[in-house]
Amino acid sequence: MKKEELIASQINKLEEKFKNSGQDLSSYLDGLLYQRYLTYWDYIHLDTLLSLQVPRTHFPDEEIFIMYHQITELYFKLILHEEKQLVEDNSQDLENFKEKINRINNYYQALISSFSIMINGMQREQFLRYRMALLPASGFQSAQYRMIEVYATPLENLVHWSERDKFSESHSVEELFEHIYWKKGATDIETGEKTLTLKQFEFRYTPRLLRIANQVKSSTIYNKYHALSESDKKDEALIDALKKMDMNANINWPLMHMGSAYRYLARDKNKAVDATGGTNWKAYLPPSFQKVIFFPTLYSEQEIEEWGKQWVDHIFNPANKVFN
Repeated sequence: MKKEELIASQINKLEEKFKNSGQDLSSYLDGLLYQRYLTYWDYIHLDTLLSLQVPRTHFPDEEIFIMYHQITELYFKLILHEEKQLVEDNSQDLENFKEKINRINNYYQALISSFSIMINGMQREQFLRYRMALLPASGFQSAQYRMIEVYATPLENLVHWSERDKFSESHSVEELFEHIYWKKGATDIETGEKTLTLKQFEFRYTPRLLRIANQVKSSTIYNKYHALSESDKKDEALIDALKKMDMNANINWPLMHMGSAYRYLARDKNKAVDATGGTNWKAYLPPSFQKVIFFPTLYSEQEIEEWGKQWVDHIFNPANKVFN
């Protein structure tokens, strides 16, 4: 096709596109004529992005702390971007399923490998000082992290392990949500009452999380997996990818947090510093304590029983010197 013919064809397509908009193509072309050239900094709102770090103290390392958490939330958004597409996709296409899960795992891997910035990239003395200006804020209050869990698996799999056998899919979303595992991690260590951190989080995000949970009640990623054909459910590459996602979300990522907590909050075996939100991090973070598993039918009873234990034993064994 000649250049003139190609241009004419493109103009016809544009006329077809804009004919129902109430304006003719000529008006849109005028807008294009007057529009400024797009720049990189305008497209990604670079100036705005670089202005979002606002420390509350004069300690230099606080800015590292802020930026890393902002980067983390952007990765969470990438994970949610893929999860939402999977949940909304009714094609049940195996290749698309695997591609989305593999993308999620790539995002997790980037997060996990980057956590050394938190573990080794700040001075402990600075952290223990500027953290007092952050009370009662806590990474526990990351709503996107909770959304990732809700999109991944039915709520009965997120009920605290001590009560999990009492609940099933027959219970309402509201009942299940009330017993979700992470709420027990944000109770006052001495009184057992909800911390201000949890109260703030529930007030702001409970309606939204309940809405999402009701929307995806029968269409989480786990549900989508079970809706595949019998042959597709046996696809080894898909099973491996789902297991990798499970371990990344519920073992490897929490362990990185454990490493950071031990680095900054546990100076010795006999005394630990409280987390900023008052969360009981020693009981809340270890994967073997929570046994949160997105896709439980992919594992044997023994694998579930030992969930997270081998990783904890390896990471925190003094001989390995990973977080010591």
